[in-house]
Amino acid sequence: MKKSLIALAVLAASGAAMAQSSVTLFGIVDTAVGYVDHANAAGDSVYGLTTSGNATSRLGFRGVEDLGGGLKAGFWLEGEITGDNGNAAGFNFQRRSTVSLMGGFGEVRMGRELTPGYSKTALYDLFGQVGVGHFMGWTGNWYGTGGDSGNGVRSNNMISYYTPNFSGFTAGLGYGFDEQTTGKGGRYIGGYVAYDNGPLSVAASYDERSVGAVTSPAPIAAFDRNSLTLAGSYNLKVAKLIAILQRTEDDRPGLSDRKVNAYALGVSAPVGAGEVKLQYALYDQKATDSKAHHISLGYVHNLSKRTAVYGTVAFMDNKDASNMGLTAKNLNTGGPGAGESQTGVQVGIRHAF
Repeated sequence: MKKSLIALAVLAASGAAMAQSSVTLFGIVDTAVGYVDHANAAGDSVYGLTTSGNATSRLGFRGVEDLGGGLKAGFWLEGEITGDNGNAAGFNFQRRSTVSLMGGFGEVRMGRELTPGYSKTALYDLFGQVGVGHFMGWTGNWYGTGGDSGNGVRSNNMISYYTPNFSGFTAGLGYGFDEQTTGKGGRYIGGYVAYDNGPLSVAASYDERSVGAVTSPAPIAAFDRNSLTLAGSYNLKVAKLIAILQRTEDDRPGLSDRKVNAYALGVSAPVGAGEVKLQYALYDQKATDSKAHHISLGYVHNLSKRTAVYGTVAFMDNKDASNMGLTAKNLNTGGPGAGESQTGVQVGIRHAF
């Protein structure tokens, strides 16, 4: 009897310990049929299957352990899925790989993840920063310097801090180490402040990053890039209004600075079991005295809480020397040529688990 009681006590203690920890498997699979005309300067069109037209396809693991006294430890490992080709380049955890401590003080994270200067203000884009319709202020493709080092979307070797919610006010700050004996390519520093209260949401972010020299698609010397973004939304219940204002500047040693002002205005509204979205963006590229107008229309129809079908059509109207192209992941697209226009369409299915 005594042994039975001891066994029950050990089992109960083990159950309590397990209840204090949790590990979750999660993901999204989003695959679409896409078409883009004038996908290059020769005027060729391209069509086929694309991935991440409505939300980035992903697979991840996250967990939390209760350490007691209000302190928790956590981890987050997340990688991108390319449903159209089954991750032909291989699977990794480059979307996020962090370990963190959380408590009444907020949260401290270490590892690779979205930068604080991007993670909050990017949420105001009605197209979720994916597909042919998304706001392209962070892409940096007007200078051919896309990729993590150029656009500041994510940073390696970063330590970041996020505050708790103070009556609607939140903030985040991050620093990414360059980990080089000479030079500073890859270094990042940035943060945001935000206020969310009822229908109103506003945020401001600023970041600076050092972009190392690249040789492709064209040789570019190392430079520093800084961005200031202001964004907000207001939910009228029958519709939600958004606005994004952004200024990006490249400080190039020995050369003139390059500046881009990007703006977005949008409205979304519930329609039955779905949502319709309309967004206009202007990319004012000061360095080349050129502009591009980007109009996007989309509809998402929810079949359930986890599954939806969607359609997006977007039009990019380049002026003067502007050569911006729509982005459809895993579809071979580029700029249509200076001053040329481009139209893109995506129709797909998104399933979350």
